[in-house]
Amino acid sequence: MCDDHDVKPFSDAEADAVRSRWQELGLPGLIDVHTHFMPRPVMDKVWAYFDSAGPMLGREWPIAYRADEEKRVEVLRSFGVRAFSSMIYPHKPDMAKWLNGWGIEFAAEHPDCLQTATFYPEEGATEYVAEAIEAGAAIFKSHIQVGAYSPIDPLLDGVWGQIDDAQIPVVIHCGSGPAPGEFTGPDRIATLLDRFPRLPLIVAHMGMPEYAEFLDFAERFDNVRLDTTMSFTDFSEEGAPFPKDLMKRLGDLGEKVLFGSDFPNIPYGYTHALDACARLGFGDDWLRAVFHDNASKLFGIS
Repeated sequence: MCDDHDVKPFSDAEADAVRSRWQELGLPGLIDVHTHFMPRPVMDKVWAYFDSAGPMLGREWPIAYRADEEKRVEVLRSFGVRAFSSMIYPHKPDMAKWLNGWGIEFAAEHPDCLQTATFYPEEGATEYVAEAIEAGAAIFKSHIQVGAYSPIDPLLDGVWGQIDDAQIPVVIHCGSGPAPGEFTGPDRIATLLDRFPRLPLIVAHMGMPEYAEFLDFAERFDNVRLDTTMSFTDFSEEGAPFPKDLMKRLGDLGEKVLFGSDFPNIPYGYTHALDACARLGFGDDWLRAVFHDNASKLFGIS
């Protein structure tokens, strides 16, 4: 595999380049567990945040795949992405239930999307999470940084209990990158896992920048996994490089690592996300597991 920064987003050449990555590995396609589709007003606000966040984060953050919803779905399909998520998340009360309704409709219209749901620490959360599970939620999203809430808030006790019982994976942004929040970091997640040791968490961004601590959790707890979202890329390595002394442990943990891209909100091309994983040098079996097979097994995608 070569790291090709010259492939232009939305081009036929880009689609060919992405497909060549998984075809060379003998895979039937890719599974991307960390992609964002949201109601248009919410996505516009997310993009406006990134457009203005450059000075706050000390760097520019251009959105490489800014396009309307159906165009973005078309792009993923042209890449050969067999399944993806809609990664919705609230930043305030009285928002999550509405987002879950949107997630049900989006997945019904796009069968290759893993039906995604979310939650917030508020009265009624236990009830609407039960409704989401009953409606067929395949994956949940929790964003500790944007939501600015504690994962061990008592209002979430019933939520975690139901998710634990149903064993539905939760992609959780709990690391302190790209900017720390009041409740980010490993300490509260340690408490959460002490309470619910079977909880199926997928730690977003490899737990960036607290890589070692979240790698520890993946090693200690059977149902804790990591996603590669933005990790190992030139963009992330500038500010939060993955430690060299953790590489062997990462390679050994390949069955618990899932590919995620953060599409469309990435400041580089999709091929670079794939090549950043390939250049770790763990070999084709590791890549096959990360790009497809681990998620295929977890979500029952035949």
